Order: sequence, then structure tokens, then C-alpha cells
Amino acid sequence: MKNLLSKFGNLSIQTKLTTLFLCIALNIFAMDIFVCFKVNNSIYEINQVYSSNVDTNQLNDTLNEMQSNLFDYLSTRSSSALESYYGSEEKYNDYVLELNDSATDNEVLNLERDIHYMSQTYIESADKTIQEKRGGDIEKYKTLYEKTNQTKQYITENINNLNNLHFKQNAMQYTILLGELKRIEWISFGIVLSAAAISLIFIYMFTGNLIAPLIRLSESARKVAGGDFSVQIEIPSSKDEIASVTVAFNRMIISIREYIGQIKLNMEKEKEMQERELLMETHLKDAQLKYLQAQINPHFLFNSLNAGVQLAEMEDAEKTCLFLERMADFFRYNVRKMEEETTLGEEVEAVDNYIYIMNVRFSGEIQYERKVDNSLFAAKVPSMILQPLVENALNYGIHDIEWEKKISLEVKCRKNTIILTVADNGVGMTKERIREVLRGKAKEKTNEKDSTGIGIDNVKSRLELYYKRENLLLIESDGMNKGTKITIYIPLTGGEKQDVSNTFGR
Repeated sequence: MKNLLSKFGNLSIQTKLTTLFLCIALNIFAMDIFVCFKVNNSIYEINQVYSSNVDTNQLNDTLNEMQSNLFDYLSTRSSSALESYYGSEEKYNDYVLELNDSATDNEVLNLERDIHYMSQTYIESADKTIQEKRGGDIEKYKTLYEKTNQTKQYITENINNLNNLHFKQNAMQYTILLGELKRIEWISFGIVLSAAAISLIFIYMFTGNLIAPLIRLSESARKVAGGDFSVQIEIPSSKDEIASVTVAFNRMIISIREYIGQIKLNMEKEKEMQERELLMETHLKDAQLKYLQAQINPHFLFNSLNAGVQLAEMEDAEKTCLFLERMADFFRYNVRKMEEETTLGEEVEAVDNYIYIMNVRFSGEIQYERKVDNSLFAAKVPSMILQPLVENALNYGIHDIEWEKKISLEVKCRKNTIILTVADNGVGMTKERIREVLRGKAKEKTNEKDSTGIGIDNVKSRLELYYKRENLLLIESDGMNKGTKITIYIPLTGGEKQDVSNTFGR
């Protein structure tokens, strides 16, 4: 047994498990074959119990069919009735020939003998009745028919007696077979328990040398997890994968100890460098302070613009007041929204302010069409995704056109997706240019007048990073001087959609 376990220990884990499975499977398969054989044999014997009653009933049914066909012929004298009679007679005669025709002490066999000879008499009498009918002797065939019918009744009575005797014997046999089946049930239960016990023995024998090294490895791993790197596992005598893992584990512990020592050395060096950097930072603080004081304070710009708004109000300069107010809002949004997230409503408001400011600059030449679903304003979106597209449309789409300058903004929701569209009627884009922009290749052509790739590529990249999806920005144009349409698809999750609907009472 020790030699067997030693050879087994040198096998790979896959081979060990395969061998164990085959042993258990063969054991269960042998037990199943034995149980199936016993059960099938018992079922066959049970099925044969009442076969004698079935044969007796078939004999009686055939006799009744033959008598019925005889009566039909005597009543109608049709060829079809005669043909049916001879068919049933042949069938009945086959059943009769299978009955016992010898004298014996067995009551069942004696009944079969009586039925056998009475049936022969019945068949002869029936045939004579048909002959007399065909000969036209009415009195004679009526007498023969009554005799035939009386013989048939005797046969039927004996068949019933035979059927009852068969039933009694079969019932006794059936009871015996049921007891045998119950005994087989207990035997099968014992076989299943034996198969389970043998399988457990196989598992215990063949997995003992497989589990022990794993337990030692697990205990050592827990010590290492607790910070104890001084452990050393004894390498098992087997040559399977567990032995390889144990060797690798010991090497890993040695490497970790060396790595920790190196980290301590590096930390000491890093601490020295940090002390030197701290000294340098101390010397640079004064220069940094002066530099920060020289920078423009955004709040100073907002306060100055607000002061201009108040001055314009005092002088009744409504247009100047509104312009300065829109300027203040626009710059405040740009500075405040340096963070990544904002609302769709604030994005649309920034576009409105930008268009207003640009219209002052272009003397109202820009026709701005705004078709927006206000119920979507609470949706969270990345900041600065609409204004760069509008600025692009203005600078590179409609800036130098000689016809009417139009920019439109549309915001709608379709199937859990917010659709943002910025369109212009400017110089348009070629399909090749659109492909360059979407692939981010347009940055190489920023010196060209019609380059719209810089702002669009920036928006496209931030959308993909924010939503972790692609194909969220689409550019469409029918060609040169036919305008450009840029569409953004904002995924709207179930939770966000519910928040938006609740906010606006939809």
C-alpha cells in the first residue's frame, strides 16, 4: 500500500484526480449494472404474471366475434359476413390449438382440455350450420345454430372458470413478486450505501497525500499575511504541482525579505532627499508668493464687471448693462466650471450668453434658433461640451460666409438618450475632413482656416472618458457650403431619468 501511495504521489494532480474519478465511476457503474439487472428481471416477471388472463380474454373475445359473424351470415347471407366468419374462425382455431389437449391432474390444464375439445365441436357445428344455410334447409340450419349457440355458452362458462383460476394463481404469484421487489429495494439501498462507503475509502486513500501539503501551505500563507516572513515550508516528497508551488512559495518569501530590506534602504535615501527639497521649498516660498500676487484675481474681474453693470443701470444704458451682465455670467461659468461635471441647464445658459456676446460683436448678424426641452436641464453632463461646438460653428462655419448666418441648438430625449444638436448653415465639411476630425487627426491642420477639429476633438475625448463609451459624437455635412450638424448622444440611466422627471414634474 505504501509503494502504491508513493507512486501515486509522484503523479500530477490532474492524473490523480482522473484516477480517483475513474475508480469511483467504475465502482458506481458496477453497482448500477447489478441493481438494474435485478430490477429489470423483477419487472419482466411482474409483466408476465397476468399474461395468461390476457390470453384467456383474447380467446373469449375471438369466440364472441366468431359467433357474431356466424349470426350476421345467417341473417344476411352476405359474402362479406361469410368472409369475416372464416377469418375469425381461423384466428379462434389458432388460440384453441395452443390449449392443452391431454388428461392431467392439474385443474387448469383439465379446463383447457375441455375448452379445446368443446371448441372443436363448436367449430364443426358452426361449419355445418353454414353449409345447411347455403343449401337452403331452414329447419336444419336453425337446429344446428341453436346447438352451436349452446356449445358456445358452455365454452364461455369454462373460459370464465379458467380465467378465474388463472387470476387466483396470478394474484398469488404477484404477491410473491411484490415481496421480491421490496427485497430488491432494500438490497439496492444497501448497494448504494456500500458504493458510497467504498468511494469514501478511495477518496481518503488517494487524497491524503494531496491535502496535507495544501494545509501546510495555507498555514504558512496566513503567517505571511500576518507579517511573519521567517516561515519556511518543508518541501513534500511528491513531484506534483503542489511540490512546485511549495518551492516557488519558499523562493517568494526570500524575495520578499530582500525586497523589504531594499525598500527600507530606499526610504532612508528618500527621507534625505525630502529634507533637502524642504530646504529648497523654503527658499522658494517668497518668490512664489510674489508671483501669485502678480496674477489676475478672477473675482476682481467679476466684481469689476458687476460694477460696470451697476454703472450702466445708473446711466440707463440697458444694452450695455445686459452685455456686461452676460459677460460676467459667461466668465464666471468658465472659471467655476473647471471641474468635470455640471448640469445641462447650465451648459445651455452658457451657450445663450456666448451667442448674445458674439451678436453684440457681429452687430446682430447671427440668427440663433433654440429648440430645447427644459425638463432635461437637471441632467448631469461634462462641463464645456456645447459652447466649444457653437464657437467652432461661428469661427469656422459662418464667420466669413456672404449669406445669412444661422446657428441652431436642439435638446431632446429619445429612448433614454439625450440628443444635443448644434447646426450651422456655413461652409460645411467634406467626408474626408469629418473622418479626420473623428479620428483626432485634424490637430495637425490647426493653421488652416476651416479647421474645426481642435475643439470638437477635445469634446469628443472628454465625453468618451466621462461615459466610458465610444461613438457619442456624430458630425454630418452634405458638402461644401451646405452647413454642418454636430450631434452629441448623452446616455441617460434609469436613476438619472427618474431624477430629471421628478425635478420638473413629468
